[in-house]
Amino acid sequence: MTSIAIIGAGPGLGAAVARRFGREGFGVALIARDHERTNALAAELGREGVTARGFAADVRDPKALAAALDAANATLGPVEVLQYSPVPQRDFMLPVLDTTHADLTGPVEFSVYGPVVAVQQVLPGMRALGRGTVLFVNGGTAVVPHPDRAGTSIAFAAESAYGHLLHDALGGEGIHVAQLIVPGAIIAGHHRKDPAVLADTLWGIHQDRHGFRHYADDLDS
Repeated sequence: MTSIAIIGAGPGLGAAVARRFGREGFGVALIARDHERTNALAAELGREGVTARGFAADVRDPKALAAALDAANATLGPVEVLQYSPVPQRDFMLPVLDTTHADLTGPVEFSVYGPVVAVQQVLPGMRALGRGTVLFVNGGTAVVPHPDRAGTSIAFAAESAYGHLLHDALGGEGIHVAQLIVPGAIIAGHHRKDPAVLADTLWGIHQDRHGFRHYADDLDS
């Protein structure tokens, strides 16, 4: 068995992706700060026939994140798919003229250092498998910066650049790196932004392995 590691796993998109990939035979590592929440979700998925485990890590703590991914690898098998989709903190979203250099520390740790740590931790295993997928999930400010959300706009742009560089560097090794842009909120029941629909989209990206940037919906939605 190989596994998918979902960083930022919660009851919405994370749970939907866990179910979608779990149906395909993947073990599921649920990684988030709240260990009680990830364990509860893992137990719920287990009752549905999905092999899942919860792991605690803050993406701004490199050692904890690396340890969680190592534990996932040891418990569930090699990480074949990595999804990086934690929800940014509200205090990252200040107006640009109110944003100081200190205000950017959190967003950069969250959206740049975290992804780099995660990718570096799972990349040797993907190379050993001869395949892998890295999925970045970002909001619309990754594409169109918003003046009232400077932290995420700046950090998402850097995360996007990192992902695009990985896409170009790793494609020849059978490792596909892609980004899904979800404009606005994830909305239950929405024809394109419902969690289960987004999970199907991410599964399709993993399967099709074409292109770097994909859009869940129109940017003005």
